[in-house]
Amino acid sequence: MTDFTKLSRREREIMEIVFTLEGATVSDILGRISKPPSRPALRSLLGILEAKGKLRHRKSGREFVYHATTTRNQAGRSALRKVIETFFSGSTGSAVASHLNDPRARFSDEELKELAALVEAKRQTSPTPERQSP
Repeated sequence: MTDFTKLSRREREIMEIVFTLEGATVSDILGRISKPPSRPALRSLLGILEAKGKLRHRKSGREFVYHATTTRNQAGRSALRKVIETFFSGSTGSAVASHLNDPRARFSDEELKELAALVEAKRQTSPTPERQSP
């Protein structure tokens, strides 16, 4: 499983740019990163991310284009799993309840309908004590 929680702040920032652009060159990243490092420093960071298995590159003209080795969704799920393990003792229900009870959390009617449908679908496919076989 891809663990993005072990990346430095700067490495996560680079990954966010690569995810957003669905592939990025050194120039692309330098144009979007906060407090841009030097070109050689950025190339070094990209090499580290490749060594960690987070990025791969291909040559396009005179530059390399860097792509994530996983999707943004997979990376997000991995990070969320780590947060749930760390702060909610592995309880997804507690994590979701915490977020739903946060007064700062805002949900559109469409999002709430989608969440309700997901809960109902999960209820239909997850065994409950009365549905489990002996």
